[in-house]
Amino acid sequence: MGLSETPAGERLHIGFFGRRNAGKSSLVNAVTGQELAVVSDVAGTTTDPVSKAMELLPVGPVVIVDTPGIDDEGGLGELRVRKARQALRRCDVAVLVVDGSRALRGAPGGPVGPGGPTDLDDVERGLLAEFDARGVPHVIAYTKADLLGDAARDVTRLPSGEVLVSSRTGDGVRELKETIARMASGAKPRQRLVADLLGEGDLVVLVVPIDASAPKGRLILPQQLVLRDVLDAHAASVVCQPAELARTLGALRVPPRLIITDSQAFAEVASIVPSEIPLTSFSILMARYKGSLPALVRGAAALSRLTDESRVLVSEGCTHHRQCADIGTVKMPTWIRAHAKAEPSFSFTSGGDFPDDLAAFDLVVHCGGCMLNDREMAHRMRVAEAAGVPMVNYGVAIAQMHGILARSLEPFGEVAGLL
Repeated sequence: MGLSETPAGERLHIGFFGRRNAGKSSLVNAVTGQELAVVSDVAGTTTDPVSKAMELLPVGPVVIVDTPGIDDEGGLGELRVRKARQALRRCDVAVLVVDGSRALRGAPGGPVGPGGPTDLDDVERGLLAEFDARGVPHVIAYTKADLLGDAARDVTRLPSGEVLVSSRTGDGVRELKETIARMASGAKPRQRLVADLLGEGDLVVLVVPIDASAPKGRLILPQQLVLRDVLDAHAASVVCQPAELARTLGALRVPPRLIITDSQAFAEVASIVPSEIPLTSFSILMARYKGSLPALVRGAAALSRLTDESRVLVSEGCTHHRQCADIGTVKMPTWIRAHAKAEPSFSFTSGGDFPDDLAAFDLVVHCGGCMLNDREMAHRMRVAEAAGVPMVNYGVAIAQMHGILARSLEPFGEVAGLL
């Protein structure tokens, strides 16, 4: 998978935030080297977050996000501000864009002080506080340096993490990108998907159903990610469909180190795989990869407590064409009703839509989150925790409902002890 093909959920997200007409869109265009965002002197031109995937050296593949002005007004303005704050949920680095012709001493009407920056307003300070509260490293970019004239030369010794830039001339843009890269490089290393469970030369069997809901001509993202991580571990993989699994196992000279299946085939695969061979699912691996497996395992117990009065939210991180046997809207409700022996009501969200308040629900059932980055998944977990609502993902839920959750967690040591 090349850099240009790296999915959004695997890229660092860098968001540009600030007031209307602070120069966010112009700066985004300067950083990306493309006319990504529409630029205008009219306040509020950017009405929705705009994203661009690119490579930012030395960080690697990133997503640049241009957002609406955080000070927008009126009914539509409030919706735009909400969209901007939703974008912040998934950002690994934030850039506060400040109109330097206003906020720096030396804008027409006074000398530039030795430290440079002076006058952040309440909106901008509020954004900085929000970055800090969310633990998002941030850069302050003072724009419109070309409007400062000769006074711009006097803006020296800016504190670390603050940069003076001009989108028009390009001055300071390279320094800004280097500062962003420095902030991003401090992110903690990610959990491996499966490679840390394998040794060099191990064999892994991937069980991949090809049914009506499978995308034509390709594997779904979790399967691609697992396959790549197996290769990175210098292990080998065999891929088959459930109907061929027994024959595949019989043809192997040695038992596989691990079998990984699509959640929907859990029951069939578990009936074939000998108990001494570790078995888990792509969805469970994704939950571990995103750092949320322990909480999702604890949430599985809520499936058996559902009643006719319960409300269940089924949420997916991507948007796709719904098939007649769609797992989220058809299969999952059917399995849950059968397991709980009850008729709870169901609500559904997809893509970036996720309620800010989950108090109306008794359980959240989430997809594997392969299209969401770590910060967005962590945000959704925090929202559920704050509301006291248990959350479980597809893989954990299906394993629980088929009575094989304990077995599917055996490869993960201490997590298995949560049951």
